[in-house]
Amino acid sequence: MSTWTARIPAVTLFVEDIAAAKEFYARVFDLPVHFEDEVSGVFVFGPTMINLLQVSEAAGLVGPATVGDAAAGVRVQFTLEVDDVDATAELLRSRGVELLNGPLDRPWGIRTAAFRDPAGHVWEVAAPLPAS
Repeated sequence: MSTWTARIPAVTLFVEDIAAAKEFYARVFDLPVHFEDEVSGVFVFGPTMINLLQVSEAAGLVGPATVGDAAAGVRVQFTLEVDDVDATAELLRSRGVELLNGPLDRPWGIRTAAFRDPAGHVWEVAAPLPAS
């Protein structure tokens, strides 16, 4: 097995409003900020760090490539495994989150619900359907 594909230690998400993004992640996921400065905030999801970075700083990481406009549409979805999608959906609603869809059963054997962060990145909560 190749070690460079064994895990993803960090994902960087470009955001237009770093303060709103940090507040959302702390409130919705009930996570402490692992690291922050005026242009970034890092939250730890298991073995993966989600780095929120003000879009104005993105060129330093991805240049000469350009950063896509948030209004262009969804280009990524992150899935979090949960024990109970319905209970998690209710928890999200209680934290002010508007669901995009769900909870609903998918034909590939999972129950899901999806929502967006302030920058438009989509998150999904999912759990296997009980065996029938």
